[in-house]
Amino acid sequence: MSRIMISGTHSGCGKTTVTLALLKALTEKNIKVDSFKCGPDYIDPIFHSRIIGTPSHNLDSWFCGGDTLNYLLQSSDREMSLIEGVMGFYDGVGKSFSSCDTALAVKTPVVLVVDSKGMSGSLGAVMKGFLTYRNPNNIVGFIFNRLPESLVETAKALCEEFNTLYLGHLPFDKELIIESRHLGLAADSDIALLKAKTDSLARLAGENILIDKIIELSKKTTVLTGLDPLKNKPNHKAKIAVSKDEAFSFLYRDNLDFLRRSGCEVEFFSPLHDRCLPENINGMILVGGYPELYAKRLSENKSMLADIKNKISSGVPTIAECGGFMYLHESFENADGKFFPGVGAVSGRCFKTDRLQRFGYVTLTSKNDNLLCKKGQALKAHEFHYWDSDSCGEDFAAAKANGSASYSCVHCDHSSYFGFPHLYFYANVQAVENFIIKCEEYGKKNG
Repeated sequence: MSRIMISGTHSGCGKTTVTLALLKALTEKNIKVDSFKCGPDYIDPIFHSRIIGTPSHNLDSWFCGGDTLNYLLQSSDREMSLIEGVMGFYDGVGKSFSSCDTALAVKTPVVLVVDSKGMSGSLGAVMKGFLTYRNPNNIVGFIFNRLPESLVETAKALCEEFNTLYLGHLPFDKELIIESRHLGLAADSDIALLKAKTDSLARLAGENILIDKIIELSKKTTVLTGLDPLKNKPNHKAKIAVSKDEAFSFLYRDNLDFLRRSGCEVEFFSPLHDRCLPENINGMILVGGYPELYAKRLSENKSMLADIKNKISSGVPTIAECGGFMYLHESFENADGKFFPGVGAVSGRCFKTDRLQRFGYVTLTSKNDNLLCKKGQALKAHEFHYWDSDSCGEDFAAAKANGSASYSCVHCDHSSYFGFPHLYFYANVQAVENFIIKCEEYGKKNG
């Protein structure tokens, strides 16, 4: 399997735009391509899968070591994998867990995107800095975003001077700007507009980016040898209901694969559209998303609210994170500042704030024996939310990965995990297996 990483000099440099353009252009060449996103992001993989139609995954060097990263990447059955970096190429937690670290771990060549707006000769300083700041770095060439035609020859000459490859450019087109995605893909009209923009970007890529050269570079890779974290693990049997609709869309594909590979039956349900939960479930996962955009409709679906509350009260093992956690409150605030009733399984209310709350990677250390782990054991997670709660929970001690803060969070007992932190299952293999075992036990006890 061939592979290439598209990374960038900084957040907002255009790497997502270039990635979308390339994914679309590659699919139009009838190349079976899938995509991976460095880091814990949900939005870009949704873009990749819903706009382009390519399978999309995450690849996170903070969550997983090299053996697991290699396993996840090599398990793809597609011809080519395109990996999108996160933030700037060397940005991570301190000096670690960056896109560069991931590229080195999975032995993948890197194409660096440079935002060229407002620069000419300074392009050389940026290029030289990234090429020499750390070695090895796997950078094989550059794509110049928002580059004026008058500077194309300058960019080519700089690449030749630094013994690297000029792989093309994207000219600036204000009609093709992809806006902030905090509320992204909320409506069919949004999807149609983004698909149209992506079609246009693919045409620009075909005219200005050396796509065949990038394909050639992607093939100059070695075979990966990863270790399957689930190898020799027992096969389980459990039926787990997982929320999935417009309001609850933050769902790692890898988490679903983990459950299915463990023997679980996954059945999706919609808190927005369905009247009740699927029948005969042994467990439940309420994922994150944008419940605040659909608060009124969610609160009006009273039969679903009651069914979820009753199932939780009966002891069905349940994971509810971020948006799913918000939904479980007695009430939560919508984007317009109005409060609406939630499930009521968590006493308290969720309210909006004007900035990100506790953003970033966290290590969660349990204060008690619970659904996922024993007292004193740790889980890896991350937080990304503008809403907050007056009842965040006290059952885990959270420590930010960068050492900037510590705090208590999460409601967790022998049948529940309710909190803002998101879990990536391959980073917490034993904890998720414990959850599945509890689901099996619930199924046996309740027929």
